[in-house]
Amino acid sequence: MKKHLSIVLSGLLCSLATASFAAEQAVPFPEGYRNWLHTKSMLIQPGHALEDPFQGIHHIYANKLAEDGLKTGKYKDGAVLVFDLLNYVEKDKTIQEGDRKLIGVMLKDAKKFADTGGWGFEGFAGDSKTERLVTDGGKSCFGCHVPQKKTDYVYSEFRK
Repeated sequence: MKKHLSIVLSGLLCSLATASFAAEQAVPFPEGYRNWLHTKSMLIQPGHALEDPFQGIHHIYANKLAEDGLKTGKYKDGAVLVFDLLNYVEKDKTIQEGDRKLIGVMLKDAKKFADTGGWGFEGFAGDSKTERLVTDGGKSCFGCHVPQKKTDYVYSEFRK
């Protein structure tokens, strides 16, 4: 009985430690991002290489540290970039925003996210602040950003 209880407690402690580590590694939802610098908008239509999964209208937002990074090309820890992706509707010869598909977030922390170029990656489904989409620690996100090594793995540029 003691051995069985010991195994159960060990498993529980491992689960708690794993959950605690995951929480420490998590990229938080970017509260108030719509009040940050809006750096650009773009429409990705069918046939574009990034159509799946990024077809739609996206807006890029940068907090103050990311704004500085966009200008200098060097991002300090704490820089956050947000990719706000929405479906679109064609109506009366216009293209309008539809419902939100996801909110993508990049958070610079060179130590915490050393395996992914110093960036933490997360996606939040639709309008949710808690439903996370990234399941591999950001490795697949980072894989697409590797060609942008010269710009610290960031695709967006500061529009002058």
